Amino acid sequence: MTHVQPQADSLHAVPGPSEEDRPSATLQAAVVQYQALGAGTSSADVARNVTAHEELVQRAHVQGARLVLFPELSLTGYCLGAFAGTPYADQSSPWVTEGDPRLEPLQDACARNKMTVVIGAAWLETAQTPRLASLIIGPGGSLHPVFKTHLHGAERQLFVPGDGPGMVIVDGWRIALAICADAANPSHAAAAARADADVYAVSALYTNGEELRLGLHLGARSMDHRMFGLLANLGGETPLGTSCGLSGGWGPDGAAIVGAAGTGTESILVALERSRLDAYRSGGE
Repeated sequence: MTHVQPQADSLHAVPGPSEEDRPSATLQAAVVQYQALGAGTSSADVARNVTAHEELVQRAHVQGARLVLFPELSLTGYCLGAFAGTPYADQSSPWVTEGDPRLEPLQDACARNKMTVVIGAAWLETAQTPRLASLIIGPGGSLHPVFKTHLHGAERQLFVPGDGPGMVIVDGWRIALAICADAANPSHAAAAARADADVYAVSALYTNGEELRLGLHLGARSMDHRMFGLLANLGGETPLGTSCGLSGGWGPDGAAIVGAAGTGTESILVALERSRLDAYRSGGE
């Protein structure tokens, strides 16, 4: 079962899982390091990436994953120039919006396989507010956006920031979502911890030379708050440089569990064990 909860301080007052939503003993998560297809400037590029996402989701389902995490701007790649000027949403635009038919194949895949998938996109709200977003697609095919809080560089001229981590509950596990620079700001993970997050899931772009920074961010956030950490890094060549890879999972002790072998598209299965989380939180380890 999957539930989505809102961003910001309202998270802190949300009651815990009901009896039927007690956390499963193990949550299998697929972290997809993804190299976006095309230049990311057109509707055709969005459609190509949706098709590739759907194939990767299907593979993750076969592996037993219940949650699939993609990187920041996975539907286009980190091509900010495509979003300059007045944002608009139609079938020729790289922006996506509520009811966008290009997302239907992914929504159908989630409904068919009863999975929760998080993808990265430039999202245009119905009020025309431009957002850098993670889109949560639930196991019934529902879609809910979560917005990047800590914009940086050219992002500040293109997008309106969010106001804190969003939360999705999968099989009783409380998963807080972050987008790239959110993980560099300790207050973001602290807000997730106050909302009783079990997992801090980051969709990002870290490039060559940022390997240490990536490891410190995910390790510190996980260890400081006794949460599992997940990171999906955009792969391949990007406008900011070559990806450093290293997508994977971190334990509540801050140590890496498993990571990507290279810098291209790769799916990494991470087993999140409730007993390990409970042991650290109770002071047993």
